[in-house]
Amino acid sequence: MALALRGSSRDSFATARKALDSSLVGSSAKDAAHISNDLFAVAVALDSSLSLRRALTDPSRDGKDKGALAQSLFGSKLSSKAGTIVDALVTAKWSSPRDLADVAEWLAVSAQAFAAEQENNLDRLEEELFRFSRIMNTDPELRSFLSPSSNASSEGKAGVVQALLSGKATTQTSELISHLVAHPRGRNIEAGLNEFAQAASDRRNQVIAHVRTAQALTGAQLEKLTKSLSAQVGRNVRINVEVDSAVLGGVSIRFADELIDGSLASRLAQAGRELAV
Repeated sequence: MALALRGSSRDSFATARKALDSSLVGSSAKDAAHISNDLFAVAVALDSSLSLRRALTDPSRDGKDKGALAQSLFGSKLSSKAGTIVDALVTAKWSSPRDLADVAEWLAVSAQAFAAEQENNLDRLEEELFRFSRIMNTDPELRSFLSPSSNASSEGKAGVVQALLSGKATTQTSELISHLVAHPRGRNIEAGLNEFAQAASDRRNQVIAHVRTAQALTGAQLEKLTKSLSAQVGRNVRINVEVDSAVLGGVSIRFADELIDGSLASRLAQAGRELAV
């Protein structure tokens, strides 16, 4: 779900986000979770059928016709708010059929983040997604069981996640990770967790930086790096720090793939140099 969107898909993504935000106005955490579940179901359906993705993104097909097709397929299964969002998705223009499913999933994650925000748990959600990624790195047996190549059923994987996180994580964290392990969409779990965390963080115009360093940062260093990165990127930055002895010196900084270009890469390098570790 790294949204490397091009051409018309970028504009359509912006339109879809507005449709989601409009639908979430006045919604409770429970309502937002329902919208999220509906959008995840749509993304799964789109992933399961290339012909459906093509039919709903065919540029030669009238938007109303595509909306009617989506209504016939999903209408009775979706809440009215989710239906409005799906209509905005399918009547828009997309550069690639894949983009439609990617954006549907992104919106589903964002709706869960809104639910967490309503319960004052958005910071906790982001931290828990990052922490679970670190657990995956240090527990080969769990990583193998939850990997896309595992012979375990999707239900079995989701059940293990639910059992592991029960009483230890927010409802939204458990729901997102359970969905991810059941429907990885060709990603490894760590990559999916990073993408989900970025979609959640984006709700407040914030990006996530993954920082690898040979030793733990002090509070002053973390504050300095956060300010430097925020200034370089032009948005609020949340930093997740991973201490890795393989990093011999300095820091390694990585943002979500869709945010990195040549000019930004050099600015990130400069920000790293400004940090005295």
